[in-house]
Amino acid sequence: MFNLRSQPWGRLAPVLAGIALGLALGFLLPTQRAQETDGYATAVAEAAPSVVNIYTRKRLSPEPHPLCALPRFEALCRQLPGRRERMEGALGSGVILEARGLILTNNHVIADADDIIVVTAEGTEYPGRVLGTDPSTDLAVLQVTPDAPLSPARLRRTPLRVGDTVLAIGNPFGLGQTVSQGIVSALGRQTLGTSPYADFIQTDAAINPGNSGGALIDSHGALVGINTLIFSRSGSFEGIGFALPARLAIDVAREIEARGQVIRGWLGLEVIADNAEDGLLVTAIFPGGPAARAGLRPGDRLLALDGRSARHAREMAQHIASLAPGNRLELVIDRQGRRATLEGLVGQRP
Repeated sequence: MFNLRSQPWGRLAPVLAGIALGLALGFLLPTQRAQETDGYATAVAEAAPSVVNIYTRKRLSPEPHPLCALPRFEALCRQLPGRRERMEGALGSGVILEARGLILTNNHVIADADDIIVVTAEGTEYPGRVLGTDPSTDLAVLQVTPDAPLSPARLRRTPLRVGDTVLAIGNPFGLGQTVSQGIVSALGRQTLGTSPYADFIQTDAAINPGNSGGALIDSHGALVGINTLIFSRSGSFEGIGFALPARLAIDVAREIEARGQVIRGWLGLEVIADNAEDGLLVTAIFPGGPAARAGLRPGDRLLALDGRSARHAREMAQHIASLAPGNRLELVIDRQGRRATLEGLVGQRP
C-alpha cells in the first residue's frame, strides 16, 4: 500500500497546506477589512450629489396693532407710519431627477413660498421655480437652471424588503447635508391619514425637520423613497419616520412636468367596509357627481368595479384615481337585496 507519510515530502504536506491557507487568508482579509471600514461610504458618495438643500422665504403682511381696533385710537393709528412686512423662513431638502435641473421635494416645504433657493451638495445656489404641486401626495416639482449638468438620483430596480438597510440624506435643522442610517421597518403603511394614494415606507433612520423632501436610499446608493413625515408625540424624532415610495413620487413628478398637475379619476362617493362579507357600503354621494349621475344612492352596497371585487375602500379609491377622466366604468351593486349593474363615467377629481 502506498503510504503518504512514509515519503519524505509527504511529511511536509501539512506544513505546505498551512502556508497555502495563510497566503489565501492574507489576500482575503485586507479586502474584508476594506469592506468593513468602508461601511456605507460608497453608497453615500454616489447618492449625496443628487440631494439638495432647499431654503424658502414667505412675506407676511403686518397685522394692525390691537389698539387700532378701538374707535378712540383710529385717528392716531392713521397718523402712525405703517408697520413693516416681515419675512418668514423655512427649510427642507430635495432630490435631483434630471441633470437639466428638475428637482422633487415635498409640497409642504415650498407651500406659499415667495422665494426658493436650492443649494447643491457642492454649495452652488440656484433660484427655484415651482413647476407644479400635488397636495394629495405632498409632492412638488421645482426647476432650476444649472450652470453645469446636475447629478440625478439612481432609482432602485428591485423590490424593497422589510429589514433592508436604508440611509436618509437631508438637511435637518439647517445643519447642512447629513446622513442617518436605519432599516425598513414596514412597507405599505396606509393609516396615516395624510394621503389616500400613498403606501408609505416606514423606517427608523432619523428624520427631523429639514429632512422633508430628501432622499431615502438603499445600501448601494439607489433611491427608494422621498422622506416626508414622522410620527412623534414630542415633535422630535422617535424612531418612526415615513417616506413616499420613489416610484410613486417619480410618476407624480413626470405628470406634473407634463401637465403642471396630477389628474386623477373621481366618482364622488364615500364608502366604508362594514361587517358584511361582500362589497363596500355607500355612505354618501356627491350631489351632481359621476356616481350620482350613474344612479348610485347612499345605502347601496358596491360589489364590483369593472370586474374587480370591491373589498377595500383604499384599493377602490386608488383604482378609480388611476383611471383617466371620461372612461366608462361598470358598477355592480346590491340594493336592498337585489343586484343591479350601473354604468358610470369617470370624472376629474376637483
